[in-house]
Amino acid sequence: MRAVIQRVDGASVTVADGAGDGSGPAVVGEIVGEGLCVLVGVTHGDTVEKAAQLARKLWSVRILEGEKSCSDVNAPLLVISQFTLYGDARKGRRPTWNAAAPGELAEPLVDEVVAQLRALGAHVETGRFGADMRVSLTNHGPFTVLVEV
Repeated sequence: MRAVIQRVDGASVTVADGAGDGSGPAVVGEIVGEGLCVLVGVTHGDTVEKAAQLARKLWSVRILEGEKSCSDVNAPLLVISQFTLYGDARKGRRPTWNAAAPGELAEPLVDEVVAQLRALGAHVETGRFGADMRVSLTNHGPFTVLVEV
């Protein structure tokens, strides 16, 4: 699993048909104040154990103000599935997505990261798997870290 972690002062995800009833764009996930916005990518060999390992890392990584972690200050996390983290643009002009796991493997593992975070006591908001999302955030720093488990 691969995650891009951004220290933020707030973040949200909007989906074109957020309510699912044709009423138009709606915010489906939002955190206010200091926290982490996390983009999560899944590859073919990833497992439930790796999802749990990533959740523990996200909850405990010390990148908030004053070298604190989300667990130290009960900061929220916004977790968003991002298959493009496994894009490969080394050859040609179009990236390939061969390393990205298919949705039927990726979605339950992203859900497992969220479930494991919540089991640790985290307040977690999410995007919507497979949706065309608009992510807004205020990156604090800017501070962005890549983590692989």
